[in-house]
Amino acid sequence: MSKLDRLDIKQLRVFQALIREQNASKAASQLGMTQQAVSEHLKKLRDVFDDRLFLRKTNGFIPTPYAEELAIGVDKLLSDFKALLTPSRFDPKTISGTFVIAATDYAQQVVLPALIAKLRLASPKLKFIVRDFEIDKLHELMQSGKVNLAIAFPDYIPDSYPIVKLFEEHHVCVASPNASIAQSKPSLAEVASYPSIIASPSRPNFKGSIDDWFKQFGLSRNIVVSAPCFSIVPMYLETTDSIAFLPSRAIKSLDLVEIALAQSPDKFDVIAAWHPRYSDDALQKWVLSLLTAERY
Repeated sequence: MSKLDRLDIKQLRVFQALIREQNASKAASQLGMTQQAVSEHLKKLRDVFDDRLFLRKTNGFIPTPYAEELAIGVDKLLSDFKALLTPSRFDPKTISGTFVIAATDYAQQVVLPALIAKLRLASPKLKFIVRDFEIDKLHELMQSGKVNLAIAFPDYIPDSYPIVKLFEEHHVCVASPNASIAQSKPSLAEVASYPSIIASPSRPNFKGSIDDWFKQFGLSRNIVVSAPCFSIVPMYLETTDSIAFLPSRAIKSLDLVEIALAQSPDKFDVIAAWHPRYSDDALQKWVLSLLTAERY
């Protein structure tokens, strides 16, 4: 067994107390142990360091030159152990490093502008990476610590991850003011048959998020364009006679008209998620507190 394996923190605390008090009885009282226990620890210390460490005198002990030399290192070591066990006070103004957020195209438009503004103001030394949401790689990225926070929809997140609901959202049917359908009051069947553009950021295909809703009425959509992100769809609507179903918050201030429907698609949640290992992380909790305090 090595010397390090034979040494423990309690022995070092006994050594420190003996250096300070130079008396076994006083050291025992300070540590809340018996004088016999102090003597036993001292015996082990002498064996580990191969030095008498303390020499008896009339009313106590006197440290050997080697013990006085050791005292500086032991004080520092115990101080470091204490700091290790004492949680540091979290201060957003002084914290540095990089925080990585994976967000859907929608979340990058609607959620992140206000959040990033708050974070930059409160934590000027902290840097941020915003990366596109990759549904197939999310677990790997978050498990490895390459992504700290994900902002998306519940169906995109592994069931084992903690989540917090940010708000409810719903789709609206929109078109360019110049589209022929904008001048009429179409039935749901007419809306389904009209040329439609979808955003499919996760997997390029012609399957939209509200296809199942149309199926409830025995209808299927006439999807003619599949775009990689929500932000590009309004531009396509301006140049084509078509419609799209977009989240209501993503179309604010855009030159689009809403097509009134007799029935509305179901609402859905926008959520934030993180890996369970970071649930007690001070930075993670602080970012989440700003995120959930915002009104969207």
